[in-house]
Amino acid sequence: MLSDTSLPVIKATLPVVGEHIEEIAKRFYKHMFDARPDLLDGLFNRGNQADGRQQQALAGSIAAFAVLLVDNVDQVPDHLLSRVAHKHVSLGLSPDQYQVVHDHLMWAIVDVLGEAVTPEVAAAWDEVYWLMANMLINKERGLYNAVHLTPDTIWRTWRVAERIQETDDVVRFVVERVDEREVKPSLPGQYVTIKMRMHDGVHQPRQYSLTKADDGQHRQFAVKRVRGLGTPDGEMSTLLHDEVRVGDEVVLSAPFGDVVMEYTDRPLVLASAGIGITPMAGMLSHLVKSGSQRQVIVLHADDSEASFPLRGQVREDLAALPDGTLRSWFLNTTVGGAASGSEFSGFMDVSAVELPDDAEYYLCGPLPFLKSVRSALVASGVPAKDIQYEVFGPDLWLADFQ
Repeated sequence: MLSDTSLPVIKATLPVVGEHIEEIAKRFYKHMFDARPDLLDGLFNRGNQADGRQQQALAGSIAAFAVLLVDNVDQVPDHLLSRVAHKHVSLGLSPDQYQVVHDHLMWAIVDVLGEAVTPEVAAAWDEVYWLMANMLINKERGLYNAVHLTPDTIWRTWRVAERIQETDDVVRFVVERVDEREVKPSLPGQYVTIKMRMHDGVHQPRQYSLTKADDGQHRQFAVKRVRGLGTPDGEMSTLLHDEVRVGDEVVLSAPFGDVVMEYTDRPLVLASAGIGITPMAGMLSHLVKSGSQRQVIVLHADDSEASFPLRGQVREDLAALPDGTLRSWFLNTTVGGAASGSEFSGFMDVSAVELPDDAEYYLCGPLPFLKSVRSALVASGVPAKDIQYEVFGPDLWLADFQ
């Protein structure tokens, strides 16, 4: 909660700061990396820096947090903070790095807004920052403590045991443990961060959803080759596709992620598009492993059946459940809507299928897909609290704040 001194200042300056927040974020990152290039080695995803997504994500989170402090003084933005905290912990972020961010962010605010940043304005925005930072630090401390790990010990070396070409542009990796240290079990829907050295010597991190329930010895994740449209191809996915082979060793974090399937008796609907099937496949695997009796409906959209990643595993797991159903939408198909009603042409239309009452929903896919499906579900009467979503990369949407 903001102090009585800072609240009117933030309320008065929020419009101008909001108007310039993306420029502030852009200058902040440049200033910080000029001074601390080491932060790009293993902590920040430079691909997101290059295309501007990280700056937009920072802008969105700061703006959303400040708006809540002004308009909902008694509401803690727990969902936003939880998502950020899980991502930070999966990267091994430490509390002292918040001071580094603070110093460069406050510099950027002054650099962009100039004389408008009076001592009173600076103090008020300083308070906003540390309110958010301290909440995140506390959440991250709890996450580290829960798994008995530290920023330095979340990392572990694994060996590639299998690599399976799922589709033309998706490879599934099965990795095995190389030591006898305790392995923290993953929860359904979580991801791990992989950290690898690029050709220029800089280590880069990326997050990948776990696609199968752990067996104590192995973990699995699938990687889609990122092909740039006017920008370079994804450096991590290119390296993994072209160079990582069976027998190679990779460094992974412990599993994290706040979009975790709840174990209840309610019907479950998993809606995905493209590589967004990966956390859904992980959830299905956990359901089969636990002997679940839930009704489960998987809704998946893709370019074609051939480009549907993990389709064999998904179908096998659904067949192993007592009440599992798959409905698919393909852009390139001659089906045009199968007689069985299990396949459709075009984009996903949730109104084309009968959805169970009182279901829980999990969504994953590109941002336009998430917005479209979530909006359609809410319009059909599904409570927003029953819809969770996962975004790959910086969360530019922040759906709970729209």
